[in-house]
Amino acid sequence: MAKIFLVLSSFLGFFSVALGAFGAHALKQRFNEYQLDIFHTGVTYQFYHALALGLVGALLLRTPEIPLLKTAGYAFVFGVIVFSGSLYLLAFTQVKWLGAITPIGGVGFLVGWAIMGIALAKHF
Repeated sequence: MAKIFLVLSSFLGFFSVALGAFGAHALKQRFNEYQLDIFHTGVTYQFYHALALGLVGALLLRTPEIPLLKTAGYAFVFGVIVFSGSLYLLAFTQVKWLGAITPIGGVGFLVGWAIMGIALAKHF
């Protein structure tokens, strides 16, 4: 699982940079300020949690016996998909109900950080 999290972290980081550049250049003329802000928030949180997922993968390489770390990694992946994904869709479609889904992804992020903290407190 460590290798999967590390590879996924790299891809999420790559796409964060690519989407950030896309938003800054290609979408600047197409989106209004509100849409750009939503898109930027999705990119920012995706990037932070790409790094968090990389940390989980690195920790799992060192301590594969800590199953809570896998749970934290899954929570981060879920959070990126739901939080950032819903913000990207909202920015492109302006379908307002998508904003109601975003906090579910935010809970995924919170769960990931909390579980990682608990795992580290127990084992280090």
